Amino acid sequence: MRFRHRDGTLVHLAYCTNVHQAEDLDGVLAQLARFGEPVRDRLGVPRLGLGLWLARPVAAELVRDPAAVARLRRELTARGLEVVTLNGFPYQGFHDPVVKHKVYRPDWSTPERTRYTLDLARLLAELMPDDAVRGSVSTLPLGWRTEWRGDDGQLDVLAKGLAGQERPVRVAFEPEPGCVVETTAQAATLLSEVDKEWLGICLDACHLAVGFEDPAAALGRLEAAGLAVVKLQASAALEAPDPADPATRTALESFVEPRFLHQSNEGAPPGADDLDLALAGGLPGRAPWRVHFHVPLHADPAPPLTSTRPVLAATLAELFGGATARTDHVEAETYTWQVLPDAPADDTGLVAGIAAELDWTRRQLTALGLEEVTA
Repeated sequence: MRFRHRDGTLVHLAYCTNVHQAEDLDGVLAQLARFGEPVRDRLGVPRLGLGLWLARPVAAELVRDPAAVARLRRELTARGLEVVTLNGFPYQGFHDPVVKHKVYRPDWSTPERTRYTLDLARLLAELMPDDAVRGSVSTLPLGWRTEWRGDDGQLDVLAKGLAGQERPVRVAFEPEPGCVVETTAQAATLLSEVDKEWLGICLDACHLAVGFEDPAAALGRLEAAGLAVVKLQASAALEAPDPADPATRTALESFVEPRFLHQSNEGAPPGADDLDLALAGGLPGRAPWRVHFHVPLHADPAPPLTSTRPVLAATLAELFGGATARTDHVEAETYTWQVLPDAPADDTGLVAGIAAELDWTRRQLTALGLEEVTA
């Protein structure tokens, strides 16, 4: 989906396909028919953006075979789908029974991470529509804090590789609780020396909320550091207004699950590295909790829990409500649909949920004065 900001910027809206399991090309192609095109049909739009997740095995397969890249691009076009952004945070195995800390490996201390990300950037340059101004690849915020050993020059190698491409693709580091870069303040400090022409920030509204960051202050901090918001991940966190309440704790327990890490904060970090640890006493419970559990954008969880949707709405307003668009890529990223307590029962339910999230985001953007481009 495309929108025109009042300053003329073309803003792309997509949904992230890391919600779907696929680690080979046939699986990725099947997603387009099984989910991408049905979501587009449900929204009634001529063109739908996908934030593709190409796991390491898929990326390697595509890099080896130019004909496979051409096949993927033909399938996207035939189904009314387009790609201007890739999610390069998970390396592989994102739908394993237990992911947790594995999602941060390999980190930015390793050449494996650099090679993967540059492969994604090269593939994106071939997959993007001809009229796309630029592409973006989001990635992890260097690494998990207790495993980090320094980047060993990998970010310089990354920037030089991006600069050598014919079509511009920028890489965006995504601050996340518990990581080396978990807040925008840390981003402004730890990424101050990167090549800012090619490297910037992926602002995840869920992560922003879990860090109890104010969107206006966060964006001001990044701009003062010269770090562009390359991409917004439209997402919302789980919120517990009164974690000491027994009914609230029971409701929170239903969100404890084995696959993903659900960092939890009671005010600014540091917090608990997972929700089960928070419930076991890792957080005092005297103030509201925010939990890194991506919940649907368009609907709150059942009371007494709620979501940080107001933080997302405020972030969208800061990015697009002014005279100038402060980013041009927006990706709805609720990758947790299958592990929600009320997970969709089938493909139809998942398609309906993804479409509802995108429709909510579309309405937010048009309310801010953006015009949907339907041609």
